[in-house]
Amino acid sequence: MSGLYPKAMAKLIDAFESFPGIGRKMAQRLAFHTLTMDDSHIDTIAEAIRNIKKEITYCSICCNLADSDPCSICKGNRDKSTICVVQTPKDVIAMEGTGEFKGHYHVLHGLISPMDGIGPGDIKLKELLARIREGAEEIIIATSPTVEGEATAMYISRLLKPLGVRVTRIAHGIPVGADIEFTDEATLIRALKGRTEI
Repeated sequence: MSGLYPKAMAKLIDAFESFPGIGRKMAQRLAFHTLTMDDSHIDTIAEAIRNIKKEITYCSICCNLADSDPCSICKGNRDKSTICVVQTPKDVIAMEGTGEFKGHYHVLHGLISPMDGIGPGDIKLKELLARIREGAEEIIIATSPTVEGEATAMYISRLLKPLGVRVTRIAHGIPVGADIEFTDEATLIRALKGRTEI
């Protein structure tokens, strides 16, 4: 099929198709749309793609995406005694969208999943342990309610309980199998308010 397109067009279609959630038809539509764009718009997009790897860093405290280190949330005047543990930076954005949580975050960058070869050493757990030694009183585990999310929550709970820190889990107002980033704000607020100790 790609032999039907000029080489540059086929290459662009393949590039768009490499993005998650973009199938062949959508990749073709995007490539054809790119042909209609003016050069300055294409340059802006190309520059944004080039710069994302150069300008984005990870916060040395919470492991979230940041423009600078530490990130604006860690630099801010927030409740340092409470840390909400999430799977991805997208989950921080979802939680912040509620306007309800006033503490700090910790991004794991994954979940424990032996089937996928991901163990406790492959996610940001040692960084979380270091933060607890600095005075955190409550850890809210806000991983998605999937098998991997639940396994990670239980592992963290067992790891932290001996340290005398309170470990809670957000309430299951979020449907089982759903991702936090796609959950509406009202459900997230309910889940935060209804969290329980594990």
